[in-house]
Amino acid sequence: MASSGKIFIFSAPSGSGKTTIVKHLLKCEECLTFSISATTRAPRGKEQHGKDYYFLSLEDFRKKIKDDAFVEYEEVYEGVYYGTLKSEVERIWASGKHVVMDVDVIGGINLKKYFGNDAMAIFIQPPSVEELERRLRSRATDPEESIRERVDKAADELKYATSFDVTLINDDLQEAFEKAEELVHSKIKE
Repeated sequence: MASSGKIFIFSAPSGSGKTTIVKHLLKCEECLTFSISATTRAPRGKEQHGKDYYFLSLEDFRKKIKDDAFVEYEEVYEGVYYGTLKSEVERIWASGKHVVMDVDVIGGINLKKYFGNDAMAIFIQPPSVEELERRLRSRATDPEESIRERVDKAADELKYATSFDVTLINDDLQEAFEKAEELVHSKIKE
């Protein structure tokens, strides 16, 4: 895949604020476009196909794996896949924009390996696992079992922070916004 732009990979345990930071960047930086991930999970809340995710059946996702249509993919939970379509990155680069990705931790590591110096991998870290659990509960979008699973997974994912180019601790959202903007500007200037 020929590079014609930069890629900004935001990864974090669920509830760390990465989606909030990414949405902020997309509002204030016209040169960025969001890369929509594909998943086999069901939509949550008001999520829409083609806007928040490409919601695919398990059968369709596995066919795309066989067709080598993904830059990366992972089975995050049993039977629940997430992945980045090559066609999505190519679509954004063809429009003359830089790519912003909001992906899980292992996906972020894999994307950084794939894109190398064209990418900046940013790990968004919550102030603590306890704060992360509080944030997940305040969303009121997931059942208790899912929250426990996410908190347990987050504790493990925090170990991967050193695999990223930058760790941004999200304990003050405005500061996190400003730091994310600085990171984007510095990478684009390279």
